[in-house]
Amino acid sequence: MTKSELRKKYKALRKSLSLDQIDDFSLAIANRLLQLDIWDKSFYHIFLSIEEQKEVNTEYILNILAGKDKNIVISKSNFEDASMTHFLLTDNTTIRKNDYNIPEPVDGIEINSTQMEVVFVPLLAFDKTGNRVGYGKGFYDRFLSECKPETIKIGLSFFEAEEEIFETSEKDIKLDYCVTPNRVIQF
Repeated sequence: MTKSELRKKYKALRKSLSLDQIDDFSLAIANRLLQLDIWDKSFYHIFLSIEEQKEVNTEYILNILAGKDKNIVISKSNFEDASMTHFLLTDNTTIRKNDYNIPEPVDGIEINSTQMEVVFVPLLAFDKTGNRVGYGKGFYDRFLSECKPETIKIGLSFFEAEEEIFETSEKDIKLDYCVTPNRVIQF
């Protein structure tokens, strides 16, 4: 399927999920993450869920990271140039939703992309070789290209892999893992 077809399909599938299903699937994803050998790192980048888009609820993962006393990094989006600025999440961080309902830090301690060791990546769909489809603005591909090559990229998905995503380009950054409620896939 093409990226636009996949976006349409998975937005509709997400829309059909109940709040209880989202909660159950999100908890299952967080529990599956505990199976990965990633917990010896220091800097973890995570997205804050857009409830209106029925994204994976990352609150469970945030609790794991906080319980393990990790440096949690969240981003603020610049829609003029599709870039992201990254901030350390602290007790003093003020979070506000932007015009697209994305929860973002107002300001804080800025963290460079090269410091990220693990990045939890939002997505709409992914395929069996680690390609992903997001909302189409390129924020994460741009951000991931700034990270060190050894940065671990983990997609989070309610749904299983598509056979193949067509229209991929050299700018698309592949995932190392994708975690669903039922399994961990390594690419």
